[in-house]
Amino acid sequence: MADMMQTQAGDAGVFRNFDLNRVPSPCFVVDEKAVERNLVVLKEVADRSGAHILSALKAFSMFSLAPLVRQYLGGTCASGVFEARLGREEYGGEVATFCAGYKAQDMAEILDLSDHIIFNSPAQKGRFLDQAQAAGVQVGLRINPEHSEGEIPKYDPCAPCSRLGTPVSALNAETMAGVDGIHMHTLCEQGFEPLARTWAAVEPSLAPYLPDLKWVNFGGGHHITRADYDREALIAFLQKVRAKHGVEVYLEPGEAVALDAGILVGEILDLPVNGMSLAIADISATCHMPDVIEAPYRPALMDEAESGTTYRLGGPSCLAGDVVGDYTWAKPLKVGKRFAFLDQAHYSMVKTNTFNGVPLPAIAIWNSETDELKVVKQFGYDDFKARLS
Repeated sequence: MADMMQTQAGDAGVFRNFDLNRVPSPCFVVDEKAVERNLVVLKEVADRSGAHILSALKAFSMFSLAPLVRQYLGGTCASGVFEARLGREEYGGEVATFCAGYKAQDMAEILDLSDHIIFNSPAQKGRFLDQAQAAGVQVGLRINPEHSEGEIPKYDPCAPCSRLGTPVSALNAETMAGVDGIHMHTLCEQGFEPLARTWAAVEPSLAPYLPDLKWVNFGGGHHITRADYDREALIAFLQKVRAKHGVEVYLEPGEAVALDAGILVGEILDLPVNGMSLAIADISATCHMPDVIEAPYRPALMDEAESGTTYRLGGPSCLAGDVVGDYTWAKPLKVGKRFAFLDQAHYSMVKTNTFNGVPLPAIAIWNSETDELKVVKQFGYDDFKARLS
């Protein structure tokens, strides 16, 4: 297994034409035309395969673009009551909710908001099955295919002793009682082949139950909009599953909706030297791009040079490990220099926090065809204070 995830960011493309000084810093800038291009691809896959494609709010919940998303996709998938409410209020269409553990006091509201509720274990399904059926909500069970395709163990839901999903080897008539569909989410920023291998591994074990199911949900982690993704193979696969087993099929892409659609703009604040050239920026790894530390991974710097001056770039917080990585600029940096990291619309935006009182980045929508720019959200002291007491 690798010890660091590799960024899947593509070329900077039209963002090279964007003047980084047009927005406050730090700032997420999302190109609505890039999002729409991704949505067009996803809709074509849905139309040709007959699959239901839902947008994963855990990865990209920029609801100012919900009117655009709902033109192309069939709804949203949620990870709990808050996301289910956001999906229902802003996006429309179907809402499929999965949570590793539901609270009893949330169940009535979740059922009111959801079309599908997916349980992580037979125990949770048993606890809430009658309530879900009385509400007319279809019931799903998340399975663990016990087949690993994960690049990083902690991002692999099929790793040993995983808490996510019911092991497929534990399925029986009792665990499947009352289940309308099965859900599996085993991929992370991957192509079609890992999905095909996973299904080949798990289909024989599911064969006794498939005739009684209404749907199969293949979850997320599918990089369908990436240039090298084999979409023709995916479409044929989905068509085959539908025809062979008489089930509806669902996909829940997250990154694919916003892939290569946004940048995070930052500014150099200071340039210390301690054994090497250092750069302090107003972008924090721990506050603005937590996956840099959690995954970990090295985000792609727009127009990074092959040679020049290399700086260890870090944030303004007091955390010693608040380091994004070592990056090379063709010319020596100056205080006030703007820069941008690529492919930051998904996950980074939803994971931001205000540790150490570090301000949250603003959020802007840019139209790369018309050059229209709108800063849709700026955060201040009240946003920081409202999380505390």
